[in-house]
Amino acid sequence: MRKTIFCAAVLLLATTAIFTGCKKDQQTVNNQNFSYNVDKFYDLEVLRYRVEGFEQLTLQQKQLIYHLSEAALQGRDILYDQNCRYNLRIRRALEAVYLSDSYKQQYNAEDKESQAYLMEKYLKRVWFSNGIHHHYSEDKFLPEFTREWFEQALTEAQYNLEKEVLDVMFDPALMQKRMAQADGVDLIASSAGNYYGEGITQAEAEAWYAAHKDTSAEPKWIGLNSQLVKVNGEIQERVYHVGGLYSAALEQVVESLKKALAFAETEEQKLVIEKLIAYNQTGDLDTFNQYCIAWVRDLNSRVDFVNGFTETYADPLGITGTWEAMVNFKNTESTHRTELISQNAQWFEDHSTTDPKYKKEEVKGVSAKVITAAILGGDCYPATPIGINLPNANWIRKEYGSKSVSIDNLSHAYDEAAKGNGFAEEFIIDEETRQRAEQYGTMCNDLHTDLHECAGHGSGKLMPGVTKENLKEHGSCIEEARADLFGLYYLADPKLVELGLLPNKDAYKAGYYQQMMNGLMTQLVRIEPGKDIEEAHMRDRQLIANWVYQHAANKEVEIAERDGKHYLQINDYEGLRRLFGELLREIQRVTSEGDYAAAKELVETYAVKVNPELHAEILARYNKLNLAPYKGFVNPVYTLVKDEDGNVTDVSIDYTEGYIEQHLRYSRDYSFLPDVN
Repeated sequence: MRKTIFCAAVLLLATTAIFTGCKKDQQTVNNQNFSYNVDKFYDLEVLRYRVEGFEQLTLQQKQLIYHLSEAALQGRDILYDQNCRYNLRIRRALEAVYLSDSYKQQYNAEDKESQAYLMEKYLKRVWFSNGIHHHYSEDKFLPEFTREWFEQALTEAQYNLEKEVLDVMFDPALMQKRMAQADGVDLIASSAGNYYGEGITQAEAEAWYAAHKDTSAEPKWIGLNSQLVKVNGEIQERVYHVGGLYSAALEQVVESLKKALAFAETEEQKLVIEKLIAYNQTGDLDTFNQYCIAWVRDLNSRVDFVNGFTETYADPLGITGTWEAMVNFKNTESTHRTELISQNAQWFEDHSTTDPKYKKEEVKGVSAKVITAAILGGDCYPATPIGINLPNANWIRKEYGSKSVSIDNLSHAYDEAAKGNGFAEEFIIDEETRQRAEQYGTMCNDLHTDLHECAGHGSGKLMPGVTKENLKEHGSCIEEARADLFGLYYLADPKLVELGLLPNKDAYKAGYYQQMMNGLMTQLVRIEPGKDIEEAHMRDRQLIANWVYQHAANKEVEIAERDGKHYLQINDYEGLRRLFGELLREIQRVTSEGDYAAAKELVETYAVKVNPELHAEILARYNKLNLAPYKGFVNPVYTLVKDEDGNVTDVSIDYTEGYIEQHLRYSRDYSFLPDVN
């Protein structure tokens, strides 16, 4: 199973997970005077990233990036609507008030308790989450300003918003979760996500998908690009394509892709773009398969991109893809690391702890590289992945291979923004461990991400008749845990020192400590008191760490108390590796056999519940540091430079746009969908 391969920035650990505070727009940013910090509000912080090497690209490559970036931004409204059918109306109402003269007269940046100031904070949060539900916890967040004030502000802005929409904004009982995961509830009815029309039950949707499942040798991913709706009591698909659902935005995407065609670097890349255009125009899933195959085969172009309905995390049934986009180019110097892993993919497969019958006899086409992100869009913006492994269709991966990438400049931005924040001193147990983390932590985090993406997701095989749907709502967590465990097991292998990927046999210990500390303790800063863990990546990390902790019969790892505080203590790193190997063996079995009952037991036993006493302590210690646990980015701005005859002579890049300014511009220039779709 290769479900939901985008690994969001939740993989960041210790020094890369928590960053310094900042003041909004604290300094002018340009090529000579660059600040990574942009804004901070609630539990969120906004950073900038540099696109190192862009100036050295050819004019053809720059223009290709420009037009692909336009296509990435033009689908922005789609994600808002997928996340909740009220999101576009709410965002536009907030923006109308924000831009009104009456609001500007009320706003005072120094009065942080004023209604106008609180509305700005809420609007910034809506932008960050692409809607009214937290981008990570899935919980709806409520305005701190009053409904009465907002209704008056709407009147003064001469903007009408229906009572139904206002109710959704302000009533905590309505649309509480973007995606429900609780047992015993209808996952569709309990989710605010707009992947299914009103009145459709989970049982009806599952029955429809089962009846329409493609069982051919080269199956289509039924439901990937459609919304199920009920018409006269009959379930039908509303397909995402030009002329169908989301047509107005997809028409713009297609036009930008057509412009990009003229600047394709290779014939293989030209075919990729042509197939994506055809897919957007028709919605045909056979064409989508052809696009994925062409994309995997395009190995010689330096510029690359992802655009469209790809990952299925946000659909409670794990079927329909979410709009996302990223444009990037190869970092030729750093790619050596991932190429080594890719070249040794068969060795990693053969020496895994998993049962031989679940191993691939031949690992095909795992191409790997380190990339520089040039633009982020859709579900990759503002919060973004740091690694990609696509496509998700298992048969394509088996027959044609996959692409695995690590996003170097985003990880670098996290690291730069994290320096000197006090996190390591507060949570790492002793000076020796802190020094090891400082010396090798970033190296281990990067390498673990590479192993996760390049080898972990590409490892193993499914038994005949098993599909990604077998593990249902637990599939995403189990798949991410499988890839994480693969990376963790091999992080300590002497093979990595032999390949020159680690400098010595003890460097891996920094990665082990950070992974275990994060899974058992410090990721809890993202959870509200009394809440369970629900996001798939967070569940994956706690599942691994908690299972190992519970099975550490010889105290290979424990939580030690010092001066009234609790810390992770690893007593036997080699023993810890053995435990990782044991769990990897079982989770590969669960995946290969499609063992839903075992997956459910693993997730519910180890991944969901939080120790309330430890949680309270971690929150108290963390809050004293005045840090934000979630990070996202603003994009650079690209502009075509033309001579007096209108010929493009260059593409400029600018880093000075602020968070508010960027989102207002995006809403002005890239908003194509109607309020109701």
